[in-house]
Amino acid sequence: MEAPGSIYINGHKHVSYCSDFFSEEELVTKSKSFYEWLDKRRSVRDFSEAPVPREVIENLIKSASTAPSGAHKQPWTFCAISNPALKTQIRKAAEVEEKESYEKRMSERWKKDLEPLATDMHKPFLEIAPWLIIAFKKVYELEENGEKHNNYYVNESIGIACGMLISAIHNAGLVTLTHTPSPMNFLADILNRPGNERAFLLLPVGYPKFPAYVPDLKRKNLDEVTVFYE
Repeated sequence: MEAPGSIYINGHKHVSYCSDFFSEEELVTKSKSFYEWLDKRRSVRDFSEAPVPREVIENLIKSASTAPSGAHKQPWTFCAISNPALKTQIRKAAEVEEKESYEKRMSERWKKDLEPLATDMHKPFLEIAPWLIIAFKKVYELEENGEKHNNYYVNESIGIACGMLISAIHNAGLVTLTHTPSPMNFLADILNRPGNERAFLLLPVGYPKFPAYVPDLKRKNLDEVTVFYE
């Protein structure tokens, strides 16, 4: 029997949801295939200057925006930057913070843990990658009359959205790197963002340089990250 197209619950419209149905064998095959594909994703620091069409970036951001969020407030703004002058300005400001971090803020243990990643205070990818996507979290909504309304589970919501964005970038055959210069207030200043937005994550997006090299890292095994209760 076909479900009705829509009903009202507490006065709000709800539409019928239809999902794909797969056999148990298909479930295993599809879930394994997705894992194996996603396991190929790597954080890349060496980018090509080859252009990426704006429409691709728009689709990536739309994909990220399908993420669930607290009370469906969608507390995010994604700023996509291809302007070379802005990218240079962002790189210079980021490297100021990175220099401070590497020389004064970070512990010796932290720097030791970063050694296998071959990263340092210099961030050329911020200029080389054709696009930078900066995710800003909206701590609250600001009405035209100046009234503030707090959003819910903001960090959780935008964290999920960014995870989906990273997956969408991988799906498009592009690469990215999670970059979080701390503090990140300079990004809101450079981009003239409103007071209710805070920079959460910076993602350079583009094709990998050829050849590009990544650390030979091993991910934890399933039994190291999972506990089953059956």
